[in-house]
This record gives sequence, C-alpha cells and structure tokens, in this order.
Amino acid sequence: MGELPGHQGAAGASGARHQTVVIGIGNPLMGDDGIGLAALQRIQALEFVPYVERVDGGTWGMNLLQFVEESRRLLVLDAIEAGLEPGSPVTLEGDEIPRFLSTKLSPHQIELREVLALAELRGTLPEEVVAIGIQPGRVEMSERLSPAVEARLDDLVERCVERLLSWGHRATPLPATAPPPHTPAPGGRRPLPW
Repeated sequence: MGELPGHQGAAGASGARHQTVVIGIGNPLMGDDGIGLAALQRIQALEFVPYVERVDGGTWGMNLLQFVEESRRLLVLDAIEAGLEPGSPVTLEGDEIPRFLSTKLSPHQIELREVLALAELRGTLPEEVVAIGIQPGRVEMSERLSPAVEARLDDLVERCVERLLSWGHRATPLPATAPPPHTPAPGGRRPLPW
C-alpha cells in the first residue's frame, strides 16, 4: 500500500507503532453523517503529548487499514446508528463494535467492519478499539448537521478528549497560527469547515 501524504510508514521514524490514532469517519455532504469529521476538526486545534495521529478517514474504507494496523489504541469518531433519539451519545468498545454482523451501526460500518476484521485476521488489531459517536437524526444531502446533533458536537469532542486523557495523553490548545497535525485521507481530501 502506498504512503499517504504527510504520513510515515507503519514503523514511523522510531520503528514503533503509533501509540494512539484517532480517525474521523463520515461524509460532510450527507448531514449528520459528517459528525465524525466535524469533531475531528475541533480536535485538530489541540496538541497532544504523547503525540496522537489524527486522520480524516472520510468514507475511505479499506484504505484505513494501515492506520488501524499502526496503532496500539484506535479511537473512531462517527455517526453511529443505535436506534436512539437523534443526538444521543453512543460509545462502543472492543467486541461491542460488531465486525461480522449484518446490521449496520454506522453508515460506514461495512467498510470499518471489514477493516477491523482484516486487521484481526492479520493479527494487527490494536490493543484497544473504541468508537465514540452520536446517534444521527438526518442522513441526507446537506452540508449542515441537524440541530439535535449539532447541539451535541461539543459533548462528542469532550468525550473524545476524556478518552485520550484516560489513555495518558495531555492536551493543550495549539497556537492560532500552527497548522493542524492532520493526516489527509487518500486523495488529500480535508474536512470541510462547519
């Protein structure tokens, strides 16, 4: 698999896996489906020590395998369909993230499920896998989140940061002039501003 722009290979410079990778998944042109990327964009404004790799996963499916395999801890931000009220928080961990079920919990679960299943088959599944998201209300052609989901965006970001803190990372705001520590998805697509 070829290198992505701005990304070192599986071993990186140190020859070790990344401690933590955060992947935002979604389509910002499909309403609430873009919540994972909206949260990722807010997290870009923070610097984490030790370093946290942040990836705009968009809807790139199997192209995310290298990021999954390079991480010890994987945090996925996404709209998660769990049959709850729109805007409800959803957190899934480890085996709660179904890899072989036919029922989709996320609009992207087919791709993510296959990526996680392949990593498991290859013995490269991260030690910890967590999906943090929000129950979508409206997944249709729109560049805006629904009011119920947009109202919970800050909560989603807080839950993500709390998880990273629990994993031993410290967060500080980046200077306003610093470029975001962001790995674009294949094709170089960056998250759209909200």
